[in-house]
Amino acid sequence: MTTAGGGPAVFQDAARLADSIVERVGRTIVLALPLGLGKANHIANALYAKAAADSSIKLTIFTGLTLVAPHPKNELERRFLGPVAARVFGGYPPLAYAEAIRAGTLPPNIVVDEFFLQAGVWLNSPYAQQHYISANYTHALACVLDRGVNVVAQLVAHRGDTFSLSCNPDLTLDLLELRRKGKANFIFAGETNSELPFMGGDAAIGAGKFDLLLDNPALDFPLFAPPREPITLADYAAGLHAATLVPDGGTLQIGIGSLGDAVTQALVLRHRKNEDFQSLIARLGAPGETAPFATGLYACTEMLVEGLLDLHRAGILKREVDGAVLHAGFFVGSRAFYKALRDMPPDIAAKFRMTSISYVNALYGGEDSKRQARVKARFLNDAMMATLLGDIVSDGLEDGRVISGVGGQYNFVAQAFALEGARAVMILRASRASGGKAQSNIRWSYGHVTIPRHLRDIVVTEYGVADLRGKSDRDVIAAMLNITDSRWQGDLLHQAKEAGKIEHAYEIPKEARDNTPDAIARQLKPARDSGLLPDFPFSTDFTEVERKLLPALQALKLASKRELLEFILRGMSRGRAETDCLERMGLTKPRGFQDRLYATFVRGALRQSQT
Repeated sequence: MTTAGGGPAVFQDAARLADSIVERVGRTIVLALPLGLGKANHIANALYAKAAADSSIKLTIFTGLTLVAPHPKNELERRFLGPVAARVFGGYPPLAYAEAIRAGTLPPNIVVDEFFLQAGVWLNSPYAQQHYISANYTHALACVLDRGVNVVAQLVAHRGDTFSLSCNPDLTLDLLELRRKGKANFIFAGETNSELPFMGGDAAIGAGKFDLLLDNPALDFPLFAPPREPITLADYAAGLHAATLVPDGGTLQIGIGSLGDAVTQALVLRHRKNEDFQSLIARLGAPGETAPFATGLYACTEMLVEGLLDLHRAGILKREVDGAVLHAGFFVGSRAFYKALRDMPPDIAAKFRMTSISYVNALYGGEDSKRQARVKARFLNDAMMATLLGDIVSDGLEDGRVISGVGGQYNFVAQAFALEGARAVMILRASRASGGKAQSNIRWSYGHVTIPRHLRDIVVTEYGVADLRGKSDRDVIAAMLNITDSRWQGDLLHQAKEAGKIEHAYEIPKEARDNTPDAIARQLKPARDSGLLPDFPFSTDFTEVERKLLPALQALKLASKRELLEFILRGMSRGRAETDCLERMGLTKPRGFQDRLYATFVRGALRQSQT
């Protein structure tokens, strides 16, 4: 351990730093770890190890979005994900408490509470489900304080004597300010990591803010970097519809994953290839904003997603507010994303400002200036399901299990109603496949709601836009039916009529009766074939062979028994075209019946995906 005048005590060993924490705060430790990427893994693991070895230490961990590498669910996933995980997640130190929760071995003197879960990862974990805290992102700070936080540990970037909260100033900035005012009392422990991008502005802090610092280049580790997902034609259709809702000179928030990337590519086409964009919009029958961006957009978002960097590169994200084109509270992304942030020229990096979640997710505190900045706001968020009456389901299932969490979605819906000219846009896929069976994502009713129908605004699916704000229940039902997959329109309309919410004589308009995946393919496949709507319009960590395998493996995952039989029939004959894919899956020389069956499945699915 070393100390520097007035600065933190500096350690090279995480276990010794953990010893110092126990010496300072005692044997009851309430540890707050930032959401997502900003967790000080080595410090957290050292404290966990001490508590696991000594039951007299009571350790409570409060956090959100604990990041864990994907675990394959079957043999084909194992063969595909193994090399990808080694390449993308290799070297990232697993969080010991997460591994213990997964294994069911968490000691009774250690408690882990989370207010946001990694999507779908903890769905079948009784412990994670029982210790989930349902809280808006802006309210998570109060939860931390209520638990009596006495240690905050965060991963930080540094340049000399200046440090950066980088990916997570979100709650930490507010915690530090409360400590300065004497309203909180905790030890602030930092862990340096040279791969973490140094973000300036509010995220930059002096060494004097830290009490303890783990600073050892030997402990550097690769950042958790989930690869970008392929974009389906259905995603693109929804993204194109959403892109027509974004006015020039406005304010933008977009979501994560393939739907967010679809919106990004649609906006890029609108700006850079406007004739092509207008042609695609005409095919989809989607009226709205179609002109390129002259003034450009400003982003106000809880999460800095990669798509926002792509919009900046395309000359779209360029409207400045106090010298910034973006304010955000946290980020997580791919390896290319982190490198782009690290390599930004200083004049560009200064325009991307990481700040507190209380700033971006709420209007209170400097409300007048926020209102002046957040003009013509469009807050685009992803959803899992919606009801015909406009309820939005984004975070959980009707049996009470949590998929992810509310996060900041409600915050931005509230802003959309509070800001003049603002809208909250919920984007979802109209259907999904589960267990080989297709299901509608638009329901008559559902036993769990994230955003209630009194806050219904705009809903987008691949089949169009439903503007619901201020409309009667009857008109909302009619609008939602127009963007529902036609396979379920009749049954949903019948339920609405039986409930007396729409007249018995009502019929769905003819132009909305062909809402099918085949219709989307007819409208957009030519654009995919021409390169306008590629699977990966931006960077990707997948190899060329892996990109070929992805749609085939996804088709196998979602296939019904009848479809699996079709794949077998298609894959019975051998062919050279699939050799590279079979080699990547370790199936060129099958050993035994099971391997031969897997090889047949993969060949058949590849051939199907290429038609």
